[in-house]
Amino acid sequence: MTRPIVLAVPKGRILEEAAEVFGRAGHDLSPVLGDSRRLMHDCGALRVLVLRSSDIATYVAHGAADVGVAGSDVLDEEARDLLEPLDLGIGRCRMIVAERAAAPVDERAQSHLRVATKYPRTTRAYLHRKGITAEVIKLSGAIELGPLTGLCDRIVDITQTGETLRQNGLVEIDTVAQVSARLVVNPARLKLDGDRLGALIDRLERALAA
Repeated sequence: MTRPIVLAVPKGRILEEAAEVFGRAGHDLSPVLGDSRRLMHDCGALRVLVLRSSDIATYVAHGAADVGVAGSDVLDEEARDLLEPLDLGIGRCRMIVAERAAAPVDERAQSHLRVATKYPRTTRAYLHRKGITAEVIKLSGAIELGPLTGLCDRIVDITQTGETLRQNGLVEIDTVAQVSARLVVNPARLKLDGDRLGALIDRLERALAA
């Protein structure tokens, strides 16, 4: 019996958008969208793993999943050896720099700038491009609290509408990157199962073009 293609998808908003794209490509992922706490679902030719978005690249890189749907923010931060054949055009948002609206930072006058973020690697690359010297502080959640408590001067975070920033007295001052979800593929699995994975990529590409 042929082994199913293992697809890793993230929990949350992107899951519904991904299911719609895969549906247009002929793969019904509706069993994944129910209220069940199951984390693995058989959906025809696909076996779907439902994971935290931050774990998708790890599962695909280690071969536990053949393909995955992962945000470009996570992929850029982790810089794993994965193929990214398609931008799925879903989960769109921005990675931005923000600071307190009431206390704007003067980069020239401030000798020790601190920036809090979930994305330290990406943030350091951004600061290097801008020629800004700063201490980068890694946080896992509630990034907006950093400037409000004095932990940091600025944050680098993801936003879609900017509403959370506004409600916490923060203002966006720069864009680091535009973010969207990508289809990622394990290179070794593509070599071993190129016909099936190539056909899946082609169907998704046609669905996106339509």
